[in-house]
Amino acid sequence: MKPLLLYIHGFNSSPNSLKAQLMAEYCRHERADIRVEIPQMPNYPAEAVAFIEAYVQQFVGEYQIGLVGSSLGGYISTWLNERFQLPAVLVNPAVKPYELLQDYLGEQQNPYTGERYWLEPKHIDELRQIDVASIPRPEQFWLLQQEGDEVLDYRQAVDKYAACRQTVEPEGDHSFVGFERYPADIIKFLGL
Repeated sequence: MKPLLLYIHGFNSSPNSLKAQLMAEYCRHERADIRVEIPQMPNYPAEAVAFIEAYVQQFVGEYQIGLVGSSLGGYISTWLNERFQLPAVLVNPAVKPYELLQDYLGEQQNPYTGERYWLEPKHIDELRQIDVASIPRPEQFWLLQQEGDEVLDYRQAVDKYAACRQTVEPEGDHSFVGFERYPADIIKFLGL
């Protein structure tokens, strides 16, 4: 099967995020055989899940798919692993976004797209509905985590993915400082 890297960005992000572009650039220069897909995720959780499930479905059977999920994209990647058994590298993933995003209820604006939308309590419930309580295939995950993450409590991810491969770095921040060190190892881990 042909290799496909699917990068799933986080909350209020876009395909133009630095980590997404670093992965795309690495594949373009070092592994041109890999198809790279970085879709713009819908803002609302239920729409995002329906969108990404259909998106993955179109490639299943024809491609060997590997996931990279950042922040909320890591949460969604965990759900996709449950649904399709796809290997995933999680970068500073959200573990309990239904708690974190309580503080973001109300009007939002995506700084990349400029799009404005309203985050409501029902969207928090939508996030809770796709929570994966335990990790049945820990060998399919690699956690890349920085302790200096100012948005998320890094310990939640270290605990949730305790049985998985982990690289936990001191300091750093939510953007994952120095991500450019990892694309080659990510591709190798994903088996692409």
